[in-house]
Amino acid sequence: LCIRDLIFVYLSYLGWVSGGELLFFQREFIPMDVKENGGADGGGEDTGGSDVPEIELIIKASTIDGRRKGACLFCQEYFMDLYLLAELKTISLKVTTVDMQKPPPDFRSNFEATPPPILIDGGLAVLENEKIERHIMKNIPGGHNLFVQDKEVATLIENVYSKFKLMLLKKDPPSISTLIAHLTKIDTHLGQKSTRFLTGDTLCCFDCELMPRLQHIRVAGSFFVNGFSIPEGLGNLWKYMGAMYELDAFSQSVPADQDILNHYKLQQGVKVAKHEELETPTYTTSIPN
Repeated sequence: LCIRDLIFVYLSYLGWVSGGELLFFQREFIPMDVKENGGADGGGEDTGGSDVPEIELIIKASTIDGRRKGACLFCQEYFMDLYLLAELKTISLKVTTVDMQKPPPDFRSNFEATPPPILIDGGLAVLENEKIERHIMKNIPGGHNLFVQDKEVATLIENVYSKFKLMLLKKDPPSISTLIAHLTKIDTHLGQKSTRFLTGDTLCCFDCELMPRLQHIRVAGSFFVNGFSIPEGLGNLWKYMGAMYELDAFSQSVPADQDILNHYKLQQGVKVAKHEELETPTYTTSIPN
């Protein structure tokens, strides 16, 4: 069996395959460029007969219900990258969630014990984060346009998440101040740049990397660390986040607040409470006045 056939067997076992065709569904996500569900822009455009390649992305499912999008940062990052390319109709994108707490039989062994994200391109399975990024950049139509070269921005955003994780661990004023100082640097950069996004007025790979992390910082930071919130005075950063919230690439890929919180609860050994499984998912996207 080829990789595609193996996935078909796995997803059939879970009830995720519809009508004999490998369609990637999740409860809240509308597959793009799937004929019976409409085109990439949701307009129902028939892309049949075109030479647009079909890209499949497997992402981690929610650790609460095992179906909706999980809080994996890399999953959302590559979801956003590929969504942008699907909007440009350079690819057809299908996405599914895999419950890694109850994975399909032999899933890990057949994918070299590597968890999602997993990218499938023409039967080729790309299993590691760095390889997925390289594959999008070099092998997927239009992908090279997302990966701009900007050492300043790369340096600016590379440690913000590690400082957030340190704050979650220590929960003390110095770690809070260190993270806020880093966010302030990003705010200053955005103010000096005077553009919608990090490198210009067009979204790029750095935005797809930073924004999921900012969402985790916003949602989980204020929940777990008393006295922390992204300062309202960082107007450039909030304007940037507001612009990102308006993009379909973000709104379609972002996990629920509950899943972000549970992601870090599990790291602390806290089990999901029964009432959390019954909660209606919420998504924090408000911007301070």
